[in-house]
Amino acid sequence: MGLSAVKSDSVPYKRKERIGEATLYLADSLAVLPTLGEVDAVITDPPYSSGGQFRGDRSQRTASKYQGTEYRDRYRDFTGDNRDQRGFHFWSTLWLSRCREIAAEGALCVLFTDWRQLPVTTDYIQAGGFVWRGIGVWDKGEATRPQLGRFRHQAEFFVWGSNGPRPLVGPAAPGVIRAPVIGREKQHMTEKPVSVFQVINSIAGRTVLDPFMGSGTTGVAALQLGRRFVGVELDPHYFDVACRRIEAAQARPMINAVAALPETKQDSLL
Repeated sequence: MGLSAVKSDSVPYKRKERIGEATLYLADSLAVLPTLGEVDAVITDPPYSSGGQFRGDRSQRTASKYQGTEYRDRYRDFTGDNRDQRGFHFWSTLWLSRCREIAAEGALCVLFTDWRQLPVTTDYIQAGGFVWRGIGVWDKGEATRPQLGRFRHQAEFFVWGSNGPRPLVGPAAPGVIRAPVIGREKQHMTEKPVSVFQVINSIAGRTVLDPFMGSGTTGVAALQLGRRFVGVELDPHYFDVACRRIEAAQARPMINAVAALPETKQDSLL
């Protein structure tokens, strides 16, 4: 790892790491985003500020909101997940607006969310200046969170759009990505499988930005597909986890973007 940290008031970050084709910042996204160069995609799984219907519910520990009792102390809590709805909407519009300012024309924007925050996510992608183009689904499979007499919470969502017009070129990615959670591989309580982000990165441009990189999954997938990656993380613990994972990812062979897509079969509509 190449450490290039500068502890000074003159820079908007606490540490900066250059690891191969990745540049990682330990920083608040709102501070560092205006200083970054142009990116071709914004792909992120930001804090949802979800986990309940009321402000008191959202103010709980993230482990209490998102983990079962038996797993409550397995992962470190993370910050930024306790805003009320108005605060969350305003904050999300603010950071996404700063992402759009450095996004190339036609840049892809993909924002993960859950069912509670899906409506506001479709609002803030537009308030942030991106063209809202659709909703995709991450299907976790039938083993996830069974509730007797109710439907399983087996899906999360991604709202996607682009910075202005997006040309109709390149491979077509699926609108539903099916991938189970593999608990033994997780290093963050809300971490998604790398395979999910490989599919999403398959239609991304050359340089991918994740302003809330957490344990670095977006970056691992981007680098495996031969992209450049710019990641920002506020928590020093998860920043270190991301550095290790991204360093390890660049030691593995790259994969073709089309190979990252699941096989599809078009059935007759008649």
